[in-house]
Amino acid sequence: MSENLDLVRSIFAAWERGDIFTLADWAHPDIECVMVDGPLPTRRAGLAGMTQITRELVSAYDEFSVTAQDYREIDERRVLVLVQCGGRTKSSGLELGQIAGRNASVLDIEHGTVRRLALYWDRERAFADLDLAG
Repeated sequence: MSENLDLVRSIFAAWERGDIFTLADWAHPDIECVMVDGPLPTRRAGLAGMTQITRELVSAYDEFSVTAQDYREIDERRVLVLVQCGGRTKSSGLELGQIAGRNASVLDIEHGTVRRLALYWDRERAFADLDLAG
């Protein structure tokens, strides 16, 4: 198993425990964070920008959760994580699994830190962007 894959597994282990905001030692200070699709596509730079995107996402749900289902090394820098998100929307009360939930993340790693974090609402779009079969 590569160092990049070990790093990504440790990030998602923390997220699965609900520790989404306090452990960012894995992120480069100038990280680019992109919500590629979904209800609020956006792009932010830096740790503050990544935190802002994450807070906006998580704050829209009650009992938000993240579960990594599969990890795939794309190349020497990028790792794709197939993600199942859970929670109930605060606005409608719908379970996230009813409206989405089959998500993906692509982490671009350089010298042991994540330089770019791309969050996909639709994992099929991630597959298409990476030119991969689902």
